[in-house]
Amino acid sequence: MAATKIGHTAAKVLGIKIDYRNPQGVDDVSRGESVFSISSADSFVEKEPTSWEWIQGVTPNGRDFLRWAYHLFPFTHWIGLYNLQWLYGDLVAGITVGCVVVPQGMAYARLAELAPEFGLYSSFMGVLIYWFFATSKDITIGPVAVMSTITGNIVNKVLEQDPEIDPHVVASALAVVAGAIISFIGLIRGGRIVDFIPLAAISAFMTGSAINIAVGQVPALMGITGFSNREATYKVAINTLRRLDGTQRDAAMGLTALFLLYLIRYVCNFAARKLPHRSKMIFFLSTLRTVFVILLYTMISWLVNRNHRSKDERLFALLGTVPRGFQHAAAPTVTRPIIQLFANELPASVIVLLIEHIAIAKSFGRINNYTIDPSQEMIAIGVTNLLGPFLGAYPATGSFSRTAIKSKAGVRTPFAGVITAVLVLLAIYALPAVFFYIPNSVLSAVIIHAVGDLITPPNTVYQFWRISPLEVLIFFAGIFVTIFSSIENGIYTTISVSVVVLLFRVLYAKGRFMGKVKVHSVVGDHVINDERKYHDQPLDLNDPDKAARNIFLPIEHGDGSNPLIKPQSPYPGIFIYRFSEGFNYPNANHYLDYMVATIFKQTRCTNPDSYGRLG
Repeated sequence: MAATKIGHTAAKVLGIKIDYRNPQGVDDVSRGESVFSISSADSFVEKEPTSWEWIQGVTPNGRDFLRWAYHLFPFTHWIGLYNLQWLYGDLVAGITVGCVVVPQGMAYARLAELAPEFGLYSSFMGVLIYWFFATSKDITIGPVAVMSTITGNIVNKVLEQDPEIDPHVVASALAVVAGAIISFIGLIRGGRIVDFIPLAAISAFMTGSAINIAVGQVPALMGITGFSNREATYKVAINTLRRLDGTQRDAAMGLTALFLLYLIRYVCNFAARKLPHRSKMIFFLSTLRTVFVILLYTMISWLVNRNHRSKDERLFALLGTVPRGFQHAAAPTVTRPIIQLFANELPASVIVLLIEHIAIAKSFGRINNYTIDPSQEMIAIGVTNLLGPFLGAYPATGSFSRTAIKSKAGVRTPFAGVITAVLVLLAIYALPAVFFYIPNSVLSAVIIHAVGDLITPPNTVYQFWRISPLEVLIFFAGIFVTIFSSIENGIYTTISVSVVVLLFRVLYAKGRFMGKVKVHSVVGDHVINDERKYHDQPLDLNDPDKAARNIFLPIEHGDGSNPLIKPQSPYPGIFIYRFSEGFNYPNANHYLDYMVATIFKQTRCTNPDSYGRLG
């Protein structure tokens, strides 16, 4: 009570009007109620809300904190129900993904300007950590083509400024900082922030990045050297065409490997259509085509290079020595000078880690009939990138190709990631000697084949056009900038334009005035509750006892409703208005101006003689 008096005294001194909603100081009887009805026990009068009540409403209590902590580890929700049937599905899916992620991880490490073993480290930590925090059973976290390319660009820029820094130090620091940012967004439950990025922008980013990566791998596929494949896409394409005469033996390995990858997929797809009862077996054969091609060309490489192990004597470029075990396991070096060298590239890195993972998780959630928690998925990505660098990992996120494989393989729970981790661990310790003979051109073929699936098909672009032609312009603008500038600028372009379009729609939102239409329920050619003896008798549509209801349609039919139906005014002097967007401060004046103009146009003063003369 004393605090209230002090507050009222301070309000008077500062000139704050506490009772601004009741300037006359009248009683609560303001809507025609009697004093008796207000003071009776059966009545309810809503009091003015206070700021303190709002603060109490948004401040979490102990129960909210316990619920938040419980949802922080989703595996506790299902681990007690785990059974042999789930284990069988996870075992098949985990082994299948493990066979794919090993060659892909080493190939993507080359995109990140790192040694191939760092791709294995990222693959291992991604699948091992994710299952603790996962809300999606299908997602596989690990090295991906787009993020690896961005990491490689950042590594090159940092080395230009400070050549003494090891590339893996830069990549690990980038993973830690980006992981910390994403973890913070997830912990404060800000996962809905990705909803501001529309599907057209995501598709443009993925398509432009896929073209950029595929074109950048063509020189390695053909054995062409003498220029950087990190330049703008169009420059890489021009330089490749100029130097076609410098094609090496690598082209024989790379081109045939790429052809074989597509041939196996085509044959398997054709066989699955012709033999639907064998579709499961054919799917696994198609999934393992990457492993088959890698093993086949590794054997060929060993046969022709076993007596030419030195770099100068090799008939074509090889992957080279891959150390056994976790040779680079250590606490990541994260210092202010290193962060300052790549700070301006952080936004693009965080955006790619987020939108690629969340978009894939949501897509497969819709396909397999479950929902994900975007905030929790951010925590999973963040923690993975925070802990991964301790074993040498670089930034990792959800992989579209491996997630699709995992889903089709019949995965049951996120525990399949542990099985994949075991397989990757075996590869790290048991197969380094085999990795030596993998041709670099074959790894380029694997990358080109993998990113080809990220290109948006024309039918999807056509659907964008049918829904909103403006989205198609954003889509092609993103691709254009990516090809003629960089992936990072393409990301910024699509997101910036999408935000501008969103703000424009909110700012200039236009609602609609609604009119009343009476609708009768009809079964066949019979009106429900129609008691006419003969159907040629006229039906009284104004009879309130009939099965009819009033609906409201836009008077101007701006929503595509039937123009032959003429909605009527609800009641003389009554207007019903439907907002097309939220009613908030950016568009409040626009809404009100439109409503006032329309109402003034359709109404007049009750007493036209209230003014003695015009003006």
